Amino acid sequence: MRLVDTHAHIYLEEFEKDREGVLQRAEKEGVEKIFLPAIDSTTHEQMLKLEAEHPGQCISMMGLHPCYVKENYEAELKIVEDYLAKRSFAAIGEIGLDFYWDKTFTELQYKAFHRQIEWAMHYDIPIAIHSRNATDECIEVVAGHQNGRLKGVFHCFSGYANQAKKITDLGFYLGIGGVVTFKNSGLDKAIEDISLDQLLLETDAPYLAPVPFRGKQNEPSYLKYVLEKIAMTKRCTIEEVAAVTTDNALKLFNASK
Repeated sequence: MRLVDTHAHIYLEEFEKDREGVLQRAEKEGVEKIFLPAIDSTTHEQMLKLEAEHPGQCISMMGLHPCYVKENYEAELKIVEDYLAKRSFAAIGEIGLDFYWDKTFTELQYKAFHRQIEWAMHYDIPIAIHSRNATDECIEVVAGHQNGRLKGVFHCFSGYANQAKKITDLGFYLGIGGVVTFKNSGLDKAIEDISLDQLLLETDAPYLAPVPFRGKQNEPSYLKYVLEKIAMTKRCTIEEVAAVTTDNALKLFNASK
């Protein structure tokens, strides 16, 4: 059984003591590829170093995370733009809007989001969207840009059924992680009528570990618990979920098998 973790920050310092162990455990559980979303310039080097050490297994994106859009966002975007001009990346991400912690830089978040979408369309690569407390707003932005060429995933989707339908109607995937295993999340109901062809698996490691590890540090090897819950929700086998979501990921990110 082959799996793809489409969103994991395993280059962060939380994994410093056991990063090789994390990768070995992932491989043992069938997780063949791990896509690494960027945050900001303070961690780009660690991310790219991990990719260089594990080519084909760890694959980088590039972008500016909305929580790190501050007064210096233009300088940060210039760094992203320079990287995109130098080499290819699997996607631009994670990008988007976050209205959970702080709305001080709301206008700048929108500007950064729009600009990075334009780069994605220029380079013909997907986007990985962060939309915490801003799902409807992110849907609106994507709809405004969608001309049939924009593609990507709403990472860590945890919204409602009507939002899930709007996203998939726009041609985007839903990234499903540990939240689907949480007892009262309602995410299982939200994706009940969504085709497997429109789902991706992710962990968002080190965050949002699935049951039975909720509250602990997440890692790609825990993807199997997300897989099992989706199979239960969709009333199909784990093998079917694995096969379809893996194909979805390889197709979206234009990655080799």
